[in-house]
Amino acid sequence: MENLVQIAMQNVNFAAIMPSLVLTCFGMALLLISVFSPRGKTTHVAWISIVALLVTGLVSLGAWNKPEFGFAGHVALDNFATFFNFTFLIAAGLTILMSDDYLKREGYPIGEYYPLILFTTAGAMWMASGTDLMTIFLGLEVLSISLYVLAGLFRNQERSNEAGLKYFLLGAFSTGFLLYGVALIYGVTGTTNVADIGQYLAANPEALGSTMTIAGMILLSIGFLFKIGAAPFHMWTPDVYQGAPTPVTAFMSAGPKAAAFAAFLRVFTLGLEPLQAEWTSMLWLLAILTMIVGNVIAIRQENIKRMLAYSSIAHAGYAMVGMVAANEIGMSGILFYMLAYTFMNLGAFAILILAGKKGEDNLTLEGFAGFGYKRPFLGVAMAIFIFSLMGIPPTAGFAGKFYIFAGAVKAGYIWLAVIGVLNSAVSLYYYLRVIVAMYFKDPAEDYGWVKLHASTVVTIVLAIIGVLYLGIVPGEVMEMAKLAIF
Repeated sequence: MENLVQIAMQNVNFAAIMPSLVLTCFGMALLLISVFSPRGKTTHVAWISIVALLVTGLVSLGAWNKPEFGFAGHVALDNFATFFNFTFLIAAGLTILMSDDYLKREGYPIGEYYPLILFTTAGAMWMASGTDLMTIFLGLEVLSISLYVLAGLFRNQERSNEAGLKYFLLGAFSTGFLLYGVALIYGVTGTTNVADIGQYLAANPEALGSTMTIAGMILLSIGFLFKIGAAPFHMWTPDVYQGAPTPVTAFMSAGPKAAAFAAFLRVFTLGLEPLQAEWTSMLWLLAILTMIVGNVIAIRQENIKRMLAYSSIAHAGYAMVGMVAANEIGMSGILFYMLAYTFMNLGAFAILILAGKKGEDNLTLEGFAGFGYKRPFLGVAMAIFIFSLMGIPPTAGFAGKFYIFAGAVKAGYIWLAVIGVLNSAVSLYYYLRVIVAMYFKDPAEDYGWVKLHASTVVTIVLAIIGVLYLGIVPGEVMEMAKLAIF
C-alpha cells in the first residue's frame, strides 16, 4: 500500500491542471463572495470572474509548446488542450460581459451564475486535456451539471424550467450511453487510457472486429454526438436553446460544443485510430444528416433564437466533415472553426440580448423589422455576424469552412465537401431573412427600449474584431491550430 501511495504522489503534477485549478479556486471564492453580497448586487462578481479568466489565460499561455503531464498519464496540458482552453476562455469571457445587465433586466441578478460559468469552463478544460476516458467523463459531468442549472436558471419561467428539465433528462440518458461505451472498451482492452487503448487495438487485430469493440465505439459516439448536437441526437437543442437565458444559450453553443469536439477528437483519432475505417464511415453519413437536418428545419423558424439553434446543428455537421477527413487540414480546421464559431455566434446572441424586451417574446423575424435603420451600429454588427455564419468572405466563417472542406477534398471525400458547400448555400435563405427583416421591412416600433450597455457593446466589438481578423488574416491562427493537433 505504501508503494502505491508513493507512486501516486510522484505522478501528481498540478501544473498539468493549473488552468482549471485556478478557475475552480476563483469559482469557489466567488460563491462565498456572492453569499455575503447584497441581494441583486452582482456587477463586482461579474468583473472578478473576468479577472479569473484573464489570470487563467496567462497561466494557459505558459503551457504553449511546454506540455505538462500528470496524474499517472490521465491529464495532458499540451498544445491541443491549450488551444481549446483559449476557445473556452473567450466563450466564457464574452458570455459574462453580456450577462450582467441582461440578468438585471430579466429580474434574476443571481451571483451564483458566474461561478457556474467558471465551473463549466473548468469542466470543458478537463475534457480537452483528459487522456483517460474517466478523466474525460469527470470533465463532462462537471460541465453538464453546471449547464443543467444554468439552463433552468429562470425558475419562474416555464420555458426555462422546460429547458433545464429536458437538458437534464436527455443529458443523463446520453451519459449512460457514454459510460456503457467506456465499460465495453475497457472490457476489450483492459484500460481506459486513450493512448493505451490505441496501442492495444493496433497490437491485437482480432479485437478490431469484436462485437464489444464496435458496440463500445458506437456508444461512445452517441455520448459525444449528443453533446455537439449532431443529428439524430439533436432533439434537445432547439427547445433548450430557446428556453435557456440568452447568454447561457450563447455559451452552450460555443464552449461546451468545442469541449465535446476536443474529447471526440482525442478519443477517436488516438484511442480508436485502428478503427478509423469504421468510424469514418459512420461519421460520413451523420455529418450529411446533421447538415441537412439543421439547415432544412432552420428555414421554417420564425424565432431567431430557435433558428440559431438549428443553425448550430448544421455547424456541428460542418465541423464533423473535418473529423471524417482526419488529416492535418481537416483536424486543425476543426480547432480553427470552433474558435471562429465562438466569435460569430456569441456576437449574434449579444445583439439579441440588446434587441430583446423583458421576456424576449419579440426575438422573431417580425420583431426585427427595420432594426438596421433604427439601430445602425447593431444592424451592421448583426449583418457581419450573419455573413460570417453564412460563410461569406472575408469573415471567419468563410475561412473555417474553407479549411474544413479543403481537408475533406485532400482526403478524397470530394462529394462530402460538395454536399457541405450545397448546405451552406441552403443556409443563405434563412440567414438572409434576418438581413431582409432588418433592412427591407418597415419598422413596427422605434426600438426605444434598446440601450447600449457598455459591457455588451464591448462583447460585440470584440466579436467583430475576432470575426474579421480570423477572416482576413487566418494564417497565423491556422498555423497554431496545426501545431496543436496530434
